[in-house]
Amino acid sequence: MANDIDLHLGKRLRRRRRLMGLTQQQLATAVGIRFQQIQKYECGANRISAARVWELAAALEVPVGYFYDGLEEGEPAQLVAATTPAPEEPRAGEVLARKETMDLIRAYYQLGERPRRRLLDLAKSLNNDSPA
Repeated sequence: MANDIDLHLGKRLRRRRRLMGLTQQQLATAVGIRFQQIQKYECGANRISAARVWELAAALEVPVGYFYDGLEEGEPAQLVAATTPAPEEPRAGEVLARKETMDLIRAYYQLGERPRRRLLDLAKSLNNDSPA
């Protein structure tokens, strides 16, 4: 049975891997394991050792602490998981975990600086136009 911290680390691993556009196979190859092990880490079925967290952090170009972001020091994981934003607002992590969001981010950064600014201004203006 998965521990809340194992689930949290797995979600952070999946989010970063997707953000970088890596497949489970590509990440597994980078750290010298099989892709099935990445699957097990991501769903929290297998606990990630400290040495493996270190290797994954290096492969994903993040500090080791990235995996623990969102867990408060000295606070049980159950309390962290129980604190959720208002129902109408999805959690930031959930939004970033969506394939649609990753596709949008990749497309955005493929644009030049000026089109990016214009697109951002457009998105902000559309948000301001929506009824409250």
